[in-house]
Amino acid sequence: MADSSSDLYLVTAPGLEHITASELAALGMTSGSEMHGGVSWRGTMLDLYRANLWLRTATRVLIRVSRFHAGSFAELERRAKAVPWGRFVRARDRARFRVTCHKSALYHSDAVAQRLGESVAAETGCTFAGNAETDEQDPASHEASSGEQLFIVRIDHDTVTVSADSSGTLLHKRGYRQATAKAPMRETLAAAMLLSSGWSRREPLVDPLCGSGTIAIEAVLIARNMAPGMNREFRFERWPGFDRTGWAALRDEARAGAADSAPASIVASDRDAGAVEAAMSNAVRAEVGGDVQIVQQPLSATSPSDERTGWLITNPPYGVRVGTDVRNLYARLGSMMQTSFAGWNLGILSASTELDRQLGTPLEQVFETKNGGIAIRFLRGRAANE
Repeated sequence: MADSSSDLYLVTAPGLEHITASELAALGMTSGSEMHGGVSWRGTMLDLYRANLWLRTATRVLIRVSRFHAGSFAELERRAKAVPWGRFVRARDRARFRVTCHKSALYHSDAVAQRLGESVAAETGCTFAGNAETDEQDPASHEASSGEQLFIVRIDHDTVTVSADSSGTLLHKRGYRQATAKAPMRETLAAAMLLSSGWSRREPLVDPLCGSGTIAIEAVLIARNMAPGMNREFRFERWPGFDRTGWAALRDEARAGAADSAPASIVASDRDAGAVEAAMSNAVRAEVGGDVQIVQQPLSATSPSDERTGWLITNPPYGVRVGTDVRNLYARLGSMMQTSFAGWNLGILSASTELDRQLGTPLEQVFETKNGGIAIRFLRGRAANE
């Protein structure tokens, strides 16, 4: 099973698909087909392991289990008996389903989940844990608890597609961020900003509104070529056919390929003492505490030290997110880019074109997505030299 190819699928936040596809190609795997909310490709089980270990912007990695026609519950029950449930669950596990139905004779998702749950329980002896509710704002958000295998089922025009989640805990949870500041951003979004900005790991980077330090920590992980999934567990490690030897080799290779230190300075600062403390704790847990300088200071005190050029990449308050008027903050940030950071590049998340104008720097849109249910755009530009 480890050497044969399967249909695999990367779930991403809408808007990040092209970034995830580029990551996949950079890992030496065939770049797949991009679609809304994900990227499909074919790969081996070791490719699936590698994707979980290395991808910085994907939400989860799925493997196609089965695809069949079902125009009635009787046909669904009959077809479900041929699904190889035993590849993914054991008797001690719990199987949970997330079912969506579109233009099909079978339209009741809970009833579909119940029939499939009965099938997997009959074959493997596991427990059916129910149908997961779908969050309309974040449909990929449900994650299985320990000992629980999530199957994602889509019925479209009477065609049933069953996929198994190989990640378990969502991939943005690297394991280091236990302390958070206000309105934290997901690690996958921070990585997407960095990977698509044009920043190279050999250029200095500053985040003057760092919150819990996510952008700076993800920057160090990229700069040192550290696998984001190194310090966490994955659901595929519990599958009956898990290739323990192959997985150990992939982890050993990742450890050996990591640099001892970041090649350029990475600085994170925030005026809030609680945010700085959280960022420091998170950096230590991520094993990059010695690579990022974390400082408590107001935005006005931020300077690029002796570097003549580099990147300022940040996620400022949107106003709608924290309930405050932030136009003055954006104006101060723009003024700082024209003076202290003249000649530097800017990468910024924004939810408002009105706020963009306060920056006074020409900006181009790199991608758009959502953060905490808020529509946002990632923009980049370059401050002119004085």
